[in-house]
Amino acid sequence: MANQPLKGIARLRAAYSNSMAGLRDIWRSEEAFRLEAITFIFCIPAAFWLGETIFHSALLIVSVLLVLIVEVLNSAIEAVVDRIGPERHELSRIAKDFGSLAVLLSAFLPGILWLAALWMKLTG
Repeated sequence: MANQPLKGIARLRAAYSNSMAGLRDIWRSEEAFRLEAITFIFCIPAAFWLGETIFHSALLIVSVLLVLIVEVLNSAIEAVVDRIGPERHELSRIAKDFGSLAVLLSAFLPGILWLAALWMKLTG
């Protein structure tokens, strides 16, 4: 009965442990993630200064968090493609480029929201 799936708190602990291992791995291997994570940390106090309400500040913070989430998914796509093999293949290129495009498109969201918030702050 060693292969029984974990349940309850044990399952949550295992999921948390796996997530922390993923965070450690992406931090060590992905410079883009490190830069985006540092940006996220600096954006938190800036969002409270820039936001007119707590909801507005939360929206600014979540918009940057979304970029981090998409970056993690992009890195997962790249890892799976690289796992398949080192040879160049058009479908592998397309998969990696789509992941990269997803990160770029997700970065437009905070760009638009933060510029709009800055505009509101400066024009009063």
